[in-house]
Amino acid sequence: MVYADDDNMLGRSVHTVKKNAEALVVASKEIGLEGNADKTKYMVMSQDQNSRRSRSITIDNSSVERVKQPKYLGTTLLNQNSIQEEIRSRLKSGNACYNLVQNHLSSSLLSKNIKININGNIIFSVVLCGCETWLVTMGKHHNV
Repeated sequence: MVYADDDNMLGRSVHTVKKNAEALVVASKEIGLEGNADKTKYMVMSQDQNSRRSRSITIDNSSVERVKQPKYLGTTLLNQNSIQEEIRSRLKSGNACYNLVQNHLSSSLLSKNIKININGNIIFSVVLCGCETWLVTMGKHHNV
């Protein structure tokens, strides 16, 4: 997955991801681009008990850190494929945003349309930012 200057690589093994990342580095350098080694991280999502062992990965002479909950496009990725914590976090951010503009929303000086725009363009944007990366799964309904 690629978005602007961020990309995610998927593979059935750490070896596959490493190989693909090395190919990306080579191709990027050919056109004058360079990755940021400090921002490069990897995550393992597996039910295999052996995957819990920490493996060091080196790409282009840089060590890549293994993380358990990376952020991608502002969304925290979890290896349990659960978005409940992310939704809670987004709602908390939305509430904080609402509290910042609450005086404006209750002001009689602003029209109803301006208040609707503030709600839709500011508060909803904060809550829904990155929602396109949320996983959608079928299962039991859980209260968020």
